[in-house]
Amino acid sequence: MAGSARRGRGSEATRERIVETALRLFRERGYEATTMRAIAAEAGVSVGNAYYYFPSKEALIQAYYDRAQAEHEIACRELLATERSFEARLAGVLREWVRVSEPYHRFAVKFFKHAAEPNNPLSPFSRESAAARESAIAIYREVVEGSADAMDPELRAELPELLWLMSMGVILYWVHDTSPGCHRTFRMIELTVPLVGRLVGLSHLPGLRGITKDFLAAVHELRP
Repeated sequence: MAGSARRGRGSEATRERIVETALRLFRERGYEATTMRAIAAEAGVSVGNAYYYFPSKEALIQAYYDRAQAEHEIACRELLATERSFEARLAGVLREWVRVSEPYHRFAVKFFKHAAEPNNPLSPFSRESAAARESAIAIYREVVEGSADAMDPELRAELPELLWLMSMGVILYWVHDTSPGCHRTFRMIELTVPLVGRLVGLSHLPGLRGITKDFLAAVHELRP
């Protein structure tokens, strides 16, 4: 039993070492120029061992997605546990994403062109990215469900995924943001979240429910 536990800890440590090495080499050399052989050599493992844990470089990027998502969830815990305003919850979650992702900014710029390809496994919309995508949507579900603000019930049900799509726009802006400390991305969040909050707040008013229903019908029709 103890031996199995030690082997499990050793396997996890090896896996983490490979991920850390890969992310460093991706930042230093670029995604295309970094090979699995180079990652294995730098991590101090055999090529076969590296492939045992990660069958491809794409799998290593998926590990990065999972790690970044876990860090984001931890960073949002206090905010989501204490704040009840929809706008404050949404803005806080988006800001925390930018803060958590800051160390990976240069790296994200280098591999973004791969993630932007519709059929690439690195796309946030791909089957391979499903786990990270669902985890991200779950955070926005918490944003909505923990909010005390009134909103249309049908919109409330659809909002988590719509907010995740909004976050994809924030990420695209962030990738191209060259301002110090990504100041412009934080400013974008500051300017856009109140607009979203206003629209969501108006959705339950009798005179605007028809527009809300039309909007949701369009979302349902256009959803892949």
